[in-house]
Amino acid sequence: MMRKTSLVLLSVAAGAAATLFLTQPRSALVGSTARAASSDTYRQLNLFGDVFERVRSDYVEKPDDSKLVETAISGMLTGLDPHSSYMDTKSFRDMQVQTRGEFGGLGIEVTMEDGLIKVVSPIDETPASKAGIMANDIISYLDDEAVQGLTLNQAVEKMRGPVNTKIKLKIIRKGQDKPIEVTLVRDNIRVRSVRARVESDDIAYIRITTFNEQTTEGLKREMANLTTQIGPDKIKGYILDMRNNPGGLLEEAVSVSDAFLDRGEIVSTRGRNAEETQRRTAKPGDLAKGKPVIVLINGGSASASEIVAGALQDHKRATLLGSRSFGKGSVQTIIPLGSGNGALRLTTARYFTPSGKSIQAKGIIPDIEVLQDVPDDLKSKTDTKGEASLRGHLKAEGQEETGSQSYVPPDAKNDKALKMAADLLHGIKQTTSAPAPTDKASNKAAN
Repeated sequence: MMRKTSLVLLSVAAGAAATLFLTQPRSALVGSTARAASSDTYRQLNLFGDVFERVRSDYVEKPDDSKLVETAISGMLTGLDPHSSYMDTKSFRDMQVQTRGEFGGLGIEVTMEDGLIKVVSPIDETPASKAGIMANDIISYLDDEAVQGLTLNQAVEKMRGPVNTKIKLKIIRKGQDKPIEVTLVRDNIRVRSVRARVESDDIAYIRITTFNEQTTEGLKREMANLTTQIGPDKIKGYILDMRNNPGGLLEEAVSVSDAFLDRGEIVSTRGRNAEETQRRTAKPGDLAKGKPVIVLINGGSASASEIVAGALQDHKRATLLGSRSFGKGSVQTIIPLGSGNGALRLTTARYFTPSGKSIQAKGIIPDIEVLQDVPDDLKSKTDTKGEASLRGHLKAEGQEETGSQSYVPPDAKNDKALKMAADLLHGIKQTTSAPAPTDKASNKAAN
C-alpha cells in the first residue's frame, strides 16, 4: 500500500509540473495570475511562521515545538472534511494493524468493566483459547503490573507484541477462590471480519463486520464451509449482513462484490481531475452460483459496505433490506510521510455505484425498508444521523438525507430484518410490493 501510494503521488506531482510548463507560454496574463497566487500563498506561510514564533517565545509555558506543528497540520486537514486527518506514528501503526487484520497477540476480545479488563471471548485456535481463558474472566495483572488505572487501549497495547514473546496474566474467575496465573506466548492473530452460520437449515448467513485485508479470504472460506454443511443443492440463498459495518479497504469491497458478480462495473472513483477516474469491474465467477442474495443494511452501514450494497443492488444481483445506509461516498488515501512522521489520511476521490449514482450524504435506500422494534430505553440511541450531519462534509449532488435506524436486536429471534430475509428466500409472501430475489441473477449494468 505504501509503495503504491508513493507512486501515485509521484505521478500527480510530475503531471502538475508538466501542466505548469506547458501553460506558461500561453499568455502573460496566465503567468501573472500564477505569480500572484504564489505570492499570496507565500504571504500566508509567512503569517504562519510569525504566529509560530510568537507562540514559542511568548506562551505562558514553554510549548513542545513538534506538538505545535502536529496540531497545525491536524487543524489544516480536519478543516477540509470529516474524514481527512493527520496520524502520528502510533495512530498510523494502529491503523495499519486494523486494516491488516493481523497482529502479534494473544487472541482475546476484551472490554473494560469497573476499571478492569473483562474477556468477551477467546478466539479459536489462539494462545488464549489453548490456555483455557474463558469468557467473563477478569484480567487484573499484566506482567505483574496492575490493570487498574490503565485505559482499554493501553491494556490492549501491552497484550500485543512481537510473535513468540511471553506475557504473564493474572486472572480472576468466578467460582475460583484464588487468582489464576498463566503465561502465554504471543502468536500471529487474525481478526475475524467474517462470521457465518446456517440459518433455518438451508440458508447461508454471512456477517461482515469490517473490510480489512482478511475479509475476502474469510468470505470465501465461510461460503465453502456453508456449502459443505448445507449441501450445494439444498442452499436456498445467502443473507449478507453488513449492518453497522463502518467500512474499510476499497480493494476488499471490490473483491467481496466480485464474489457475487460475473461481469460489469462494481464501482468508479473520480478525483478532482477527469484523468484520475478509475473503474473497477467484476471478473467471471459467481461464488454463490446464481443463488438469491439478500443484503442487510442500516444507518451504520458506511463506505466499503455501501460500495458492496450499491454494486449488488444496481446489478439486481441482490435485494437490499433494512434502513437507509450512512451515506459516506468518499475515498481516503493513506499517504505515509516518511520514517517517524506518521501519515496523512486524505480524501482524494468520490465513488459512484455502477449506475453512476453518488451516495454521498444521501446513502443507499434499501429495496425493502424494515424497522426494528427498539426497547424504550434505547430509542434515543439507536438512530445515526449519517454523513449529512457531519460538520464540513462533502456536499451531495441533490437532496441530502439524514437520520436512519441502526439498531440490531441482540437476540436473533427478535430480528425482523433477518426473519423477513429468511421468509423471502423460502418464498413466503410478504406484505410488501418489493419483489423477492429470483434464482436467475441479472448482471447487466444499469449505465
